[in-house]
Amino acid sequence: MNALFLLIPLSLVLVGLAVALFFWAVHAGQFDDLDSPAYRILLDDSPPAEPEDRTPP
Repeated sequence: MNALFLLIPLSLVLVGLAVALFFWAVHAGQFDDLDSPAYRILLDDSPPAEPEDRTPP
């Protein structure tokens, strides 16, 4: 029973910390764009650079 006097306040502090971190992430813009990272993998990469011709004319 004595453990509950420690665990209940500790759990409330951890929940409060998690809520504060969530609101900080929302304020910082972490959840603004959820669609484009999923489509980024489908976009083609830029073509490789062509090698320079080093033979004399």
